Amino acid sequence: MQSLHEIYKIGRGPSSSHTMGPERAIKIVKGLYPKADLLKVTIYGSLALTGEGHGTQTVIAKTAKPLKCEVVFDSESPCPVHPNTMDIAVYKKGELLDTKRVYSVGGGTVIFDGEPADKYEKYADDSIYPLNSYTEISDYCKAHNMRLWQYVEMCEGKEIFDFLLTVWEQMKQTIQDGLAVSGTLPGILGTKRRAQKLFNQRHIDESAQTRENRLVCSYAFATGEQNAAGGIIVTAPTCGACGVVPSVLKYMQDERGFTDLEIAHALATGGIIGNLIKKNASISGAECGCQAEIGSACSMAAAALAELFEMGLGQIEYAAEVAMEHHLGLTCDPIAGLVQIPCIERNAVAAMRAINALSLANFLADSRKISFDIIVKTMYNTGKDLLNSYKETSSGGLARYYELPVKKSKN
Repeated sequence: MQSLHEIYKIGRGPSSSHTMGPERAIKIVKGLYPKADLLKVTIYGSLALTGEGHGTQTVIAKTAKPLKCEVVFDSESPCPVHPNTMDIAVYKKGELLDTKRVYSVGGGTVIFDGEPADKYEKYADDSIYPLNSYTEISDYCKAHNMRLWQYVEMCEGKEIFDFLLTVWEQMKQTIQDGLAVSGTLPGILGTKRRAQKLFNQRHIDESAQTRENRLVCSYAFATGEQNAAGGIIVTAPTCGACGVVPSVLKYMQDERGFTDLEIAHALATGGIIGNLIKKNASISGAECGCQAEIGSACSMAAAALAELFEMGLGQIEYAAEVAMEHHLGLTCDPIAGLVQIPCIERNAVAAMRAINALSLANFLADSRKISFDIIVKTMYNTGKDLLNSYKETSSGGLARYYELPVKKSKN
């Protein structure tokens, strides 16, 4: 498996697949052909169907500068390898120099057709983690009396925690930034920011449980709203699901006094879970629906929480498994192609579900029947079985039935 640098990426929203991935692809191609003067970019599948709402063409054109750039939307041609496919044709003085086919596979990661994943990314080396299933990793850790974060340290070196501490600082900053602003998010929906209200408006008869739910949700909303507004976030494992992991860790640190290093250890454990899903299934909503994004984020958050509370390997596995199991079949149906409705609320709901998974793991892990490896395989197959309209195409579900506001004429 690859480095945790490929799971946690600091960048601008709103979509790891539709903005961060294409941005990265254009930068690589510009570096390969420094004398080019024109790029013709054709985007297919989910990139074409929801690219306008995600701002895909805008980020491509902006990244291509000072080169001229043409972006063509092709929603009809098949995408046999991955639904987030793009062709980048490179020209100089009218002559075609080359064409690169690129797949944006989720989490801001891009793969160039016919080329090794780590050709342009040093952290994409698939041999950094030699073991590729939770069972293998768990057995190794048991045999060597290690926790999962120690396995991460063994594979990546102690410097990985410097990176994870930077990740954690950005996660907290994103929450702070999201709580500090109100108003309306960009886009045709006119979605109001609600994080600040959730954080400040205490219930008239607030119980401890209500307070926990309110604060966790406010942190998830703050992060999701920053993402939707194009703010700086951390993929965990994607932009669309970026609010789940930081919201539960922020709440637990504030309430329980966990140190930043303990949080970094938790992020390492959560990162292993995200890595396993990315390796053996998918974290792409365009490929496997929202279960691959929000479901994966919930599993990562649940495992991270279990690490914070120093649970055993079996309990960590149960927490991650139950978190994913109850997201199976979740569709990706963003209204108008914007990462707002139902995306932001889903981050909050998944955060609360991660805490519930932690509680269940504390009591029931010794009676579990389903392994994490099985649930990852199940999620992938479920995603493949989903109708294409439910995989980030904005042609099914809420995106189909919600009546969009009528655009006002400029005349």
